[in-house]
Amino acid sequence: MSTRFGQKHQLTIQIQPRQEKQQLIQEIAVTPASNSTPAALSPPVNFSDLQRISRIGTDGNIYKVLHRPTGDLYALRVFHQHSDDSVNRSIKRQIELLHDVDHPNVVKCHGLFDRDGELHVLLEHVDGVSIESVHMPDEAYLAGLARQVLSGLSYLHGRKLVHRDLKPSNILISSKGEAKIADTGFSSIKSMTHTQTMVPSTIAYMSPERINTEAYGSLYNGYAGDVWSFGLSYLEIFTGSFPLAVAVEDDWASLVSAICESEVTEAPLSASPEFRVFIGGCLSRDPAKRWTADQLLNHPFILDHTSGNKRSPISF
Repeated sequence: MSTRFGQKHQLTIQIQPRQEKQQLIQEIAVTPASNSTPAALSPPVNFSDLQRISRIGTDGNIYKVLHRPTGDLYALRVFHQHSDDSVNRSIKRQIELLHDVDHPNVVKCHGLFDRDGELHVLLEHVDGVSIESVHMPDEAYLAGLARQVLSGLSYLHGRKLVHRDLKPSNILISSKGEAKIADTGFSSIKSMTHTQTMVPSTIAYMSPERINTEAYGSLYNGYAGDVWSFGLSYLEIFTGSFPLAVAVEDDWASLVSAICESEVTEAPLSASPEFRVFIGGCLSRDPAKRWTADQLLNHPFILDHTSGNKRSPISF
């Protein structure tokens, strides 16, 4: 179905509040992420001790698994190995980098298993939901959630790690109210294993300079690209609809045109001036003018709403 270009239009990524999310998500911490020393690593997990329980997520290759000796739950992500050994070595090096990531707002990678032509990546299991299909119009609650995600993003960027696929479905909320960035580093692994497909939901949150490299020259910067994805995701959950005006539903070319050629994306006039400036700092068409995660963490929109040690209830 087509619509007149320039009208607000929702793709299949449109937001529809879901009852299970209203029940699971109770509150969001608005205090900064902990900077305490990570706890000592637990003993290595044996692959033979893992029992698959069910598929989770939308990719079809992620499982909830039980570690039988301890009763702990994990997520297990499976990739088919590449026919080129050098590519497999690159994938393993990428996963080794992820294994060193330790931050309360980033899903933890616990290990890698090489089994029968498949790579099995053992991940932290988050007992909650993503913010996909969530409408959160209250700015105070949005700021509390944004602070946690930006804390995780700042940590990743500080370690020279770029996410490259930040979107609402990759931002998880645990049953304890902790925001977790998921799928860190897996975008490049998917491309190496040929499992990355360029469907609308894949490119919807990519920055203009990443898609239209000819127009932007060599201006693509992964850190700035992550900030664009963050800003677009948060504008989406604030307004309750995908922020870009797409001419034809589920059409790749229409979406690319909206990302690269539409007017500068802004928060609605009904939003506070602080939120409008905050979103503007994320969605500048010039990647060199986009704010960094650290700058956003120190923006009045975050600081004014999240000062003190209070916790704010949240309902969707």
